[in-house]
Amino acid sequence: MTVELYKRLLQFVKPYRAKLVLSMICMVFVAISTAGAAWLVQPAMDKIFVDKDMRMLFLIPMVIVGLYLLKGIFYYGQAYLMSFVGQRIVADLREKLYHHLQYLSLSFFTKTPTGILISRLTNDVTLIQGAVSSAITTVLRDSFTIIALTVVVFYRDWKLACIAFIILPLAAIPIVKFGKKLRKFSIKGQIRMGFITSLLQETISGNRIVKAFTMEDYEYRRFSAENDRFFKVLMKRQKIRALSSPVVEALGGLGIAGIVLVGGYGVIQGNSTPGTFGSFLAALLLLYKPIKSLSTVNDIVQGGLAAGSRVFELMDTTPDIRDADEAVSLNGISDGIKFEHASFKYEDKMVLKDINLDVKVGEVLALVGVSGAGKTTLVNLIPRFYDIDEGHITIDERDIRTLTIKSLREHIGIVTQQTILFNDTVRNNIAYGDVTRSEEEIVEAAKAANAHGFIEKLPLGYDTTIGEQGVKLSGGERQRVSIARALLKNAPILILDEATSSLDSESEFQVQIALERLMANRTVFLIAHRLSTIRNAHRILVIDNGRIVEEGTHDELLAMNRIYKRLYQMQFRDDGETVLRKPKVRQIY
Repeated sequence: MTVELYKRLLQFVKPYRAKLVLSMICMVFVAISTAGAAWLVQPAMDKIFVDKDMRMLFLIPMVIVGLYLLKGIFYYGQAYLMSFVGQRIVADLREKLYHHLQYLSLSFFTKTPTGILISRLTNDVTLIQGAVSSAITTVLRDSFTIIALTVVVFYRDWKLACIAFIILPLAAIPIVKFGKKLRKFSIKGQIRMGFITSLLQETISGNRIVKAFTMEDYEYRRFSAENDRFFKVLMKRQKIRALSSPVVEALGGLGIAGIVLVGGYGVIQGNSTPGTFGSFLAALLLLYKPIKSLSTVNDIVQGGLAAGSRVFELMDTTPDIRDADEAVSLNGISDGIKFEHASFKYEDKMVLKDINLDVKVGEVLALVGVSGAGKTTLVNLIPRFYDIDEGHITIDERDIRTLTIKSLREHIGIVTQQTILFNDTVRNNIAYGDVTRSEEEIVEAAKAANAHGFIEKLPLGYDTTIGEQGVKLSGGERQRVSIARALLKNAPILILDEATSSLDSESEFQVQIALERLMANRTVFLIAHRLSTIRNAHRILVIDNGRIVEEGTHDELLAMNRIYKRLYQMQFRDDGETVLRKPKVRQIY
């Protein structure tokens, strides 16, 4: 599993092989320079301190200066190139993951907290950089250094080198054991960070509700508890990291002590010169740093692999809604939309049951019913936000599952109660979906949506940035920008889901006029809480417990004296004066 994961991560390195190879060449020269420094110990000691050679006294320092100058140049080269590769891999991986997220089904986002996804895109992807770039740099550079220094060690005293390389590998045993535990706690730490990010996203975006219910202390305690759990996981990981280094050093110290004992005895006995043993010992001591780096990089690798498994788990998630193998494009609508014995369940709960419905082109169809009856779910099936479990939904006698998702959704405009706007200019929010639209088209759409007047009064007009979720605009203004966006899209099918229910009377009147213009000459699915706004619909469907239980015009449904009449009387009794005084909605057709 680990090998496969690393192979998959290394796929992101392939486009940058040239820079990687150049970096490796620089690493080789860094390693040679390090080994060269150890090599020079022998002539420095024997020629200068033992033989007192004046020529070598001036020559060897010059060689040392040149050696370290070259080492610095090559070290800079490998560090820059590997940093470039690492950062580029992170950017590519984050882009690919974000692109994949955009095409996942709506059901996935319903089940997965936003904070968890943000954590995967930020924290986890950054950790992967360590496993790919930092780990590759350390492993390659230090491996080259170890090889070069090993050559020096064996050249100087191969018998002593054999003893050293029997004792020192014992230090690798705890590295492997610590590595397994580090990966375990890395995964736990990333999970806890995901929870923290999710909690932050909820409380910051919902700050108004937190304040309204004076829940600041509660949210603080909730965050503090989650933060403390994250801290405890980090400390468990840190305990292992802190323990691994002294254990490895202690084992290394024992090995070095044994080498000094054996090697020193050889010098005393005259089997070796001080310079030869000094060069051997210098190379052996220089080996300590790259070997220790390889042990510490294990923590980075384990953290990166843990993050990689989580990122690829997300990347391997397949969308529930996708194009059929031979899907065709939808090019206009001439007949209408049909539901034939359509049923849909969410998880184990049946939400819609045996829906049969025939909506002709140009018809305005209103859907009413108590909250949770299935109205929104029904209209969400048309753009394939979800797929039905039984039956068919057709457009012009063609099952929508045989159409490309892109072409299907291009034919549908949506305005909802929860207006979704972006922290961008008014112009870009209206033109969302086709940023190539001209200034004239954008202004015309705004005028038709009764939005042009208030937009002109904004500080920068159409170039005003409206804040996250359009927070700088009122509810009615946000809704009219949303309607302008739908008008500009000019889709033949329109879904209006509680588009005016959260507005005051004046704002609703302005929005209702804009909606009338938007609905003209379109096939409309209209969900409305206020029944007074749907009197002019061609047909009204009453949805109850996932079924169509009543159907007809406003007057026909009142005459039936059933659910619709009860809903209407209840609203009229509670809010009758408002209904009577509300300006009459103009006839669409």
